[in-house]
Amino acid sequence: MRHLPTPSKHDLLLACCCAGAFAFSATSPAQDLKIDKWLPESVQVHGFLSQGFIHTSDNNFFGHSNDSLSTDFRELGINGSWSVSPDLQLAMQVVWRNAGQTDEGDLRIDYGVANYNLLSTESSLLAIRAGRVPTPLGFYNETRDVAATRPSILLPQSIYFDANRNLALSADGGYLYGEHRTEFGDFSFNFGLIIPRTDDPDFRNVILRGDQGSLQGDTSWITRVEYESPGERVRLGLTYADFLSNFHSSEQALNQGSFHFNPLILSAQYNAEKWSLTAEYALRRTRFDNFTVPDFGFTGQSYYIQGTYHFTDKLEGLVRYDELIWDLNDQYGYNFPDKSVPSFSRYARDWTFGLRYEILPSLMLSTEYHRINGTGWLSRLENPQSETQRWDMYAFMLSYSF
Repeated sequence: MRHLPTPSKHDLLLACCCAGAFAFSATSPAQDLKIDKWLPESVQVHGFLSQGFIHTSDNNFFGHSNDSLSTDFRELGINGSWSVSPDLQLAMQVVWRNAGQTDEGDLRIDYGVANYNLLSTESSLLAIRAGRVPTPLGFYNETRDVAATRPSILLPQSIYFDANRNLALSADGGYLYGEHRTEFGDFSFNFGLIIPRTDDPDFRNVILRGDQGSLQGDTSWITRVEYESPGERVRLGLTYADFLSNFHSSEQALNQGSFHFNPLILSAQYNAEKWSLTAEYALRRTRFDNFTVPDFGFTGQSYYIQGTYHFTDKLEGLVRYDELIWDLNDQYGYNFPDKSVPSFSRYARDWTFGLRYEILPSLMLSTEYHRINGTGWLSRLENPQSETQRWDMYAFMLSYSF
């Protein structure tokens, strides 16, 4: 088995700094660290800090994790909101994130949103949102950046790809948003015209394949409708999107190409007093135009079934099965034309078992184990050579929020 280097002194120093911050928070009441207590009531400031540790039996995920311990998974974010008036709210979040070669620690604006209420009554709301807006994709995408809001350290990778996080998390554009509350439950909808972000290193690597050209998002759209029963016991959702990006090759002999991605996601959740059951199913149509001759496309399938149980007020367990198939007409990848990658890179089947413990209201420890068959959602940047079909992953995370 190939052994990779242990974490560098720089990585360990950063991890120790994060651990020190967690230790400080454990001895300091959370309310003492609230920045917004000095600000007007119309302004609120919050933040989060997390440090992850990942080990894999084979392959690499978020750094050199193959038969080693990777400390490259860190997230630090500050967000603020300002209620300018009863109908106008502004919000922004700035994030520094490191996740191996898929996200190399750049500071970026995750979202910057202006929200204006066109109509607001006791039972109905109609609003417009503009700027860099969190993308309403499935149940978890809009809050995936904060570890405390995720049910596990890693979301189901078949739908919420971490290798292409920025592409999915938010986009520049505008939305029409509405809510209507009835005695039978609450209904909501989102419809947006957006320009997708294409700055994920792994996404650019897969699409450009070494070409030095440019990849830019083009006018796209997304819509989601949701239903929530009284008491939040049942939650249902339907999402559909049409994402478009254009590719301009550096080679004059090649034409401009385009990348189309059309996910259809069905979401369902049932919440009881101590347990919750969640499932999401997605059909994903992908098409490449003018990249090769002839044009080509394929339709993939993703789904997961996830159960969580509260053993106590502070301890929660999770079990999940997650499956990704890139092409329903070639489920095992035997007919994939690119023979430089193994057939098992066209699918991934993942059993996940996790626990998380609330040390303090603001401090959480999470751990999980993955047993995976296939490498369908691994980063090509982090695994440029041989991959192993069956592999294990162990993940630990400390996360603090204020």
